[in-house]
Order: sequence, then C-alpha cells, then structure tokens
Amino acid sequence: MKESAKDPQQTGPDYPQHWEADILLRDGGTARIRPITPGDAGRLVEFYEQVSDQSKYFRFFAPYPRLSDRDVRRFTHHDFVNRVGLAVVIRDRFIATVRYDRIDAEGRPSEDGTDAEVAFLVQDAHQGRGVASALLEHIAAVAQERGIRRFQAEVLPENRKMVKVFTDAGYTQHRSFADGVVHLEFDLEPTAASLAVMRAREHRAEARSVQRLLTPRSVAVLGVSRNPQTVGRAILRDLLGGLPESTLPESGARPPAPAADRQVYAVNRNAPPGTELDGVPVHRSILEIPGPVDLAVIAVPAAAVPAAVAECGAHGVQGLVVVTAGYAETGPEGRDRQRALVRQARAAGMRVLGPNAFGLINTDPDQPLNASLAPVLPDRGGFGIFCQSGAIGVALLEAAHRRGLGVSSFASVGNRSDVSGNDFLQYWAEDPATDVVLLYLESFGNPRKFTRIARRLATAKPIVVVKGARHTGSLPPGHAVPATATGLRDATVDALFEQAGVTRVETITELYDTGELLALQPLPPGDRVAVVGNSDSLGLLTHDACLSAGLRPRTPVDLTTAATGENFRIALDVALCDPAVDAVIAVAIPPIGTSAHAFMGGRLTGPDDPEMGSDDPEIAAALLEAGERAKELGKPLVLAHLALTDLPARLRPGGIPAYPAPERAVRALAHAVHYADWRRRMAEAEETARVPELDRIDEGGARALVEAALGTRTAIAARTQPGGARITLPDADTAALLAHYGVDVHPTLPAPDEEGAVRAAAVLGYPVALKATARHLRHRPDLGSVRLDLTGEPGLRRAHRELDALLGGAAEAELVVQRLAPRGVDTVIGATVDPAVGAILSFGLAGAPAELLGDVAHRLVPATDQDVAGLIREVRAAPLLFGWRGAEAVDTDALEELLLRVSRLVDDLPEVASVDLEPVVVAPHGLAILGARVRIAPLPVRSDLGPRAMSTL
Repeated sequence: MKESAKDPQQTGPDYPQHWEADILLRDGGTARIRPITPGDAGRLVEFYEQVSDQSKYFRFFAPYPRLSDRDVRRFTHHDFVNRVGLAVVIRDRFIATVRYDRIDAEGRPSEDGTDAEVAFLVQDAHQGRGVASALLEHIAAVAQERGIRRFQAEVLPENRKMVKVFTDAGYTQHRSFADGVVHLEFDLEPTAASLAVMRAREHRAEARSVQRLLTPRSVAVLGVSRNPQTVGRAILRDLLGGLPESTLPESGARPPAPAADRQVYAVNRNAPPGTELDGVPVHRSILEIPGPVDLAVIAVPAAAVPAAVAECGAHGVQGLVVVTAGYAETGPEGRDRQRALVRQARAAGMRVLGPNAFGLINTDPDQPLNASLAPVLPDRGGFGIFCQSGAIGVALLEAAHRRGLGVSSFASVGNRSDVSGNDFLQYWAEDPATDVVLLYLESFGNPRKFTRIARRLATAKPIVVVKGARHTGSLPPGHAVPATATGLRDATVDALFEQAGVTRVETITELYDTGELLALQPLPPGDRVAVVGNSDSLGLLTHDACLSAGLRPRTPVDLTTAATGENFRIALDVALCDPAVDAVIAVAIPPIGTSAHAFMGGRLTGPDDPEMGSDDPEIAAALLEAGERAKELGKPLVLAHLALTDLPARLRPGGIPAYPAPERAVRALAHAVHYADWRRRMAEAEETARVPELDRIDEGGARALVEAALGTRTAIAARTQPGGARITLPDADTAALLAHYGVDVHPTLPAPDEEGAVRAAAVLGYPVALKATARHLRHRPDLGSVRLDLTGEPGLRRAHRELDALLGGAAEAELVVQRLAPRGVDTVIGATVDPAVGAILSFGLAGAPAELLGDVAHRLVPATDQDVAGLIREVRAAPLLFGWRGAEAVDTDALEELLLRVSRLVDDLPEVASVDLEPVVVAPHGLAILGARVRIAPLPVRSDLGPRAMSTL
C-alpha cells in the first residue's frame, strides 16, 4: 500500500494544509493540487518514469533518464518557505509537478530574497489539459504568501507549450534570450489581464465539466433491481426512453436508446449471471463492463456508495449522479459522509451531481439524456432549468409541460455537494440551445462567484430566479453552504441580483410568466404601455396594475364588448405603430350578446353549452397578426384574458404569452422592462462608466495606519474573542484613516464638563452643537440628546447642564461639542464586508426611512460613477435630495464623490471590515460628516483574486 501524504509523520506540524485544493482541468476533469512531502518519494519516481525523454530534456536541458536518490530527496524535502513543491494528483498518482526555489539578486539560494526560480514538469499524457496553467496560479499564490514578488524561469525555445503557459498567464513580464535559452521574469501581483485569463479558463473548464455530464457516450446505473418500483430500475427505464417493462417486445430486446450511439448498462452486485432487466444485461460490477463508461448513476444504499464510487474511479468514469439519500440532510455524520464522497470522487477525476439528487436531463435531439426520476423527457425548447429540491424539480417540469414550454437542459442537484448552479450558468452561457435561464435557489454556495458569472451571462440571456427563505433565512437540511453564507441578508441578496441583472420573482407561477415573456417576445424599449381590449373594467384593472408596477400606461382603449376581430386588428396596429408606445397589453373577455349567452338558473351557461365557447378565433387571428407586427417593431405584445381558456393554445404558435389575470401579465412585463433597462445601462456602462481618479488619496499612509492599529494590544487580544477579531478604531484613528482618502469628519471635541465644553467651542468657533455620543444614545435625537444652534457661551453652558441632568451625567452620555453643520438632508453611508459576497456600499436617508422602513440601497464594491449615481436615486426617499415640494436641491455631486471615496477605501484595504458614516448632512453646497466609525480585521475578510479551486464545503 502506498504511503499517504496525509500521514502526520510525513507532513509534520508545518505542513500547509490550506494549500491543498481540488481543481477543474480544461477538459472538465478534476484533480487535486497539494504540497509534495517526503512520503511522496515513490509517487515521484513512478511519475518520472511515465514522462517522455523529450519532456525530461525540456525540464533539465540535457538527457536525464532517471532521478537519483539525491534528486528524489531534493524534490520531496521542502521547508514550505524558501523551497516549495506542488503536485497535481489523480487517483493517488502524480501527473504534474512544480517547484520554486527562493533566490537573491545574484541568482543564488536565499532566505530573504523576493525572487524565485520556478520549473514545471507535466506527464505527456496530460499535456494540453491546462494542468500547468492551474499549477502556475497555485504556486504563484503560495509564493506571494511567502513574500516572493517575482518568478524567474528559463525555458528552451523548442518548449513552446511551456513558453505559452507563461506568456498567456497575463502577468507583467520581461523576456530575454541568451545562450540559447529564453529567460522570463514576471511579477506575481495579479493584474486585470491575469484575472481575466484565470476567469476565462475557469469558465471553459466548468462549462466543459457540465457538458460532459449532459452528453455521455455511455451510462451505467448502479443499483438496478428486479423490483420495477425501485429508483434504480426507474432511472434505467428513463434512460431507455421511459418504456415500462410491459411495453417491451416479447423477445425481450432492448428498445432503442434515446441516443442511437449511447450504451446503457445496468449493475447489480447480487445479480445472477445472464440476468437482463428491461432488455439490458446486468453486470455484477462496473469493472465487468467491457467498454468505457462516461456517466454513472448511483442508486445503491448509502453504505454501499463508497465501494461503488471506488469502482467507478477505477473504471475511468467521468461523472456521477448520486440519487442515494442519507447524507448531509440527516445531520453532522451524514455531512461527513458527503464530504468524504466528494473527496473520493474528485481524487479519481470525477464530478458529483448530488447526493440526494433528482437527476439530470438533456433534450438535445442528437443526444437526449434522461438520467433522472422524471418518467418522460420534456419537450425541446429554450429554457435551462436548475433547482436543488426534487419536489421543486417535479413542479418545474410539470409547469413547463402544462404551459407547452420546452426545456434545453434540466438539473435537480439535491444537496449540491459539488456540481452547482454556478457550473450550469457557465455551461448555459455557451449553449446555443438555451435562451432563458430559470433558477430555484434555496441557498448559495458561493454568492460572490454567482454574481460575477450571472452578470456576464445576463448581458446576453435573461436569468429569472425564485430565491427561497426570503423571510426566515433558513436553509433546507443538507445544503452545502459555507458558514459565511448562512446568514446572507435578503437585502444583500437583492443587491446581488440587482447588480448582476438577475430578475427575482416570488413564485413558480411568476417564474414561468416572466420567463415565457422574455423567451418569446422582444425586450421592451421603454416603460410606456398601451392597453387595448374589449372590456373597460379589465382595461382599468390592467392600467392600475401598470401604475403599481412602476410602468407608464396610457389611457386604456376600450373597443366595447361587441368588438370584432377586425376591431382588435386595427386598434392593436395603431398602438404598436405609435412611437410613444413601448409595449402593448391586449385585454379580452368572451363577446357578450344575447345570441351567444344567456343566464340560466342564476348563472351564465356553462362550458357544455355549444353556444358559449372559451375561445374566440377572430380575436386569436387578430392577435397573431399583431404579434408578427410587434416582433418587426421590436415591441412586446401580451394578452390578459378572462374566461377564454382555449385562447392561449391558439396563440402559442405565434409566441404570444397569454395570462388569465391582468396582474400576472403586468408583473411579467414589468420584469421585462426592468431587465431591458439593465441591459441598456450595462451596454452604456461598458462605454462610459468608470472609477474616477480622485485626489487626496494616500493609500500608503492608510495602510500603515491600519497595520499599526492591528499591532496594538487591544487588536491582538480581540483576535481571541468569539466571533472573530473585528476591532473598532478610536475616533482619532478613524478620522485620520478617512482623511487619507479625502474624507473629512466634522471636527468634534469632548465636553466632559461645562468648562471643557466652553473651551471646545472656543477652539471650534460658534455656532456649535452639543450632543451625546454614547452607544445607547448615538443617533437618537428623539431622546433629546442633541442641542443645536448654540451661538454663545451662556446657551452652551445651559445646554450642558440640561443634558447632564437628562442623560445621567456628561461622562455617561459622552458629551461632545461639534461645530454646527450647514442645514441639509441627513443621510447615512456604509460599507460592510460580507464574507460571502464581498464589500457592499450602502446608502439611505438617516432616521426613520433607513431604520424603520429599510429604505436603503446597495451596490457591490468597487463602484463606478454610474453605480453611485444610481445608488442615491434608488431609495424611495430620494426626492428629498432633489428639491421635493420646492425645497432647494442638495449637492448630489459631493454626495456621489463621497460614496466613491468610501468605495475606494474598502477596495484598497481588505483589512477594513466596515465603514459607517452617520449622519452625513448634505447641504445645497457641500456636505458634513458628523459621525464616523471604522472597524478593521487582522486578516483579509474577502478575496476573489486567488487561484482557481473547487468548493470544499
């Protein structure tokens, strides 16, 4: 048995466990990166024997057929500081290595130099999979952690693959050629180019890994039983086309597989030799299957899963769909089993969908796949659907079928231990068959990454989301979520969706209402809506719903209940051709007339009456004609109807969404208007949005202040406290830190007694304000803790005595004197680092609007000039800033600049955990910051710049 690198005797107490990472390779396969230890000697020798003579020559610049004992020791013994080696491991075997050695300015071994020599070696069989690129990202991150700032590498010119790895990485480089060798030097500080390269590689690898799951050439079901009611047997039938055993030919021949060239296998460890189920031979082990297996569906009991996964890995399976339950949803022991499952699968190069999964569907007619518990494939269409719950998955598929909507691919991933919604977003971004993405999310695994991926995808394809647990914040049992994401506030989720262009809806019905409109109709060019129909009452309801949704409806056009199809055709054409109309809602009820309807027994005649239909062919024809015209003009047309239950089917070929209530039609249209506006703003932002250059920025001085604050006894003691180590800076340090970014806090001096207050006022100059700053009194003018407009010493002394008596003493209230600020609108600005999402910039109006009504807007940092302009206009109380009821408008330019400065501060200094400015009084000319608090953390609380690595939840 091979030695394990995890043996404490081999790793030692200094072993850097946090350098270990699972990675995705270019072809969608998985591997593990970890430090090389003395216990890896055997693995290293075996690895080197598998490398071609040419690759060895490229590594050592000379023939080097084998490693000496001295070489093996040198390449396996590292101090993890000045000498570091990393290996890429699949199935406990090395496939690639990288090593750096710290050097000084003369190129000699060093213990304090900031340069290092780096060299790679990749097995020939794994070259071209992106292995070296991933290793470079990880060894660069390790080197930076150890104080190394630059790599040097020497490469033979013939080794074009390795030269390309370095030159394509996006780092700042210097290249020279001497003595027949290419000499490369590159800085390790991430650049915009290196981040773009890393994320493009991440995108390709994750998209490819999902594509491999959806398009297997062969599938095996492990856990197939004779009992036709079992899960494994049901999935086998579904893979074969959903045919139950009773429909098979008498010969027992297997029915044609959905994909003509796909092999389907069945596995049951206890099956007697020669067993067939549903026409498929049953093997006792996946290892007995003669050909390769790309995808394995595991439906064995939880206790048997580890052995099944081991056999799948040994057979070279690429991906697993684990429908077996009994994992994290059952408690801590189950979560441990789930983590072990993922580690085992990834170590063998496999991805895991599940456990506790409903399954996976691909409707591509050339290679359809139903590796799920759904009895039939949905119709082909443009919706990509992702959810976590199996019950929700059933509901989503049923709703699509009922509405006649088609699906491109579908995944219900259960506990989401490995393959996640982010992976499917990466795939759908490249999938030409997917037009609209529908998500039902119950939790986030990596919200920050979701935002980044969704924002890129939403610029081309709509994403509509139902996010559960809006009010409770609870997580379903078994969901793999990092601790930092469990308390994700709903306001933060809304900000995340808003900035990423994701449309959030409340119900599955609204999900499809909105998705159908976005899939079938043009995006509206604006929010001006025409309402045309044969019911005045229904038209008015639609008009009111438009106003409530923030749209701008015109006065409804009532064609009366006697309207014919020709009346509809003319009116709809007029509305669509009007340049002042961006979208049209047609409203329709059945024609009412004595020849067609009658009251019988106190009610309208029922649907069995041949004279009373639930359809109107003339109106349908007019709508279909108008629908073609609407698409030509680039304006959406939708129908809101009552009692015309058969009409939607007539309109389906023309792609006209029909809703049985005006509110549903309006909500869907409002979502489309908002999304279209976001798309336009994003397109404009690419051309015009910027993070302006700001004066009075001293990043070095600010960083020195933070480092000094983190080195104090108070800060060191805080690190041991429960819940982390966020330290509140003293007021003086807060003011100094903010000043380094051009943010000036209004001067304040302590007033512990009357004489102190008088002296403070003399320094600041009258008029002044006297206020309490104790935590329980801060920002509570309703408690009488503030006195304003104190123009002289007598008034100040009187105010001090009053507050001293009212608040239990000047010392208890922490009274201060502050120079009076100009009158204006009180606002509150904050920047908080959410460990799951990153830094978030917030704005609201101080007092009741923000605290009582939650009227606060958010943007992710770094914010552009357009972000902050939209931020201050997004709150409902924004009119107070722009001259409401004849008041003078305040200086919003100064307010936007302040927001940009706060954004820059928290973006530059990852140690800054939060900034709170309250109140910020915005006057017609300028502003004044009357209160400020800054908290810092000893270690960065966020990072999106690290090397690619798969989640380890």
